[in-house]
Amino acid sequence: MFSHVMVGASDVVASQRFYDAVFSTLGVPASKIDPKGRAWWRTKTGTFGITTPLDGKPASPANGGTIGFVCESVEMVQAWHAAGLANGGASIEDPPGWREGAAGKLYLAYLRDPAGNKICAMHRG
Repeated sequence: MFSHVMVGASDVVASQRFYDAVFSTLGVPASKIDPKGRAWWRTKTGTFGITTPLDGKPASPANGGTIGFVCESVEMVQAWHAAGLANGGASIEDPPGWREGAAGKLYLAYLRDPAGNKICAMHRG
């Protein structure tokens, strides 16, 4: 359904360092910066990008928005979370762990990236 996800950041370099670290735990290659100064991560299942806002206004996270990333194991979720914390992210909501709900049993970890965007790593139990 989606071709790409793009989020804004006032400091693309800080966000690039953060996402290179968390995506490396998922096996995603390091980002590339395009001529417009945007950082891109590309896989066969989708593309993720970071940019400064084109309108010149400050970047701000989506209120109520979350971007989730699939992990193959609990250990991958934990590595993702640790890499995020070590690279400028902040742990939010409950600590990483199992949760059960309408979607079934999920192992989840939530972070705010350096620009304040809410992201989640998820492993289905």
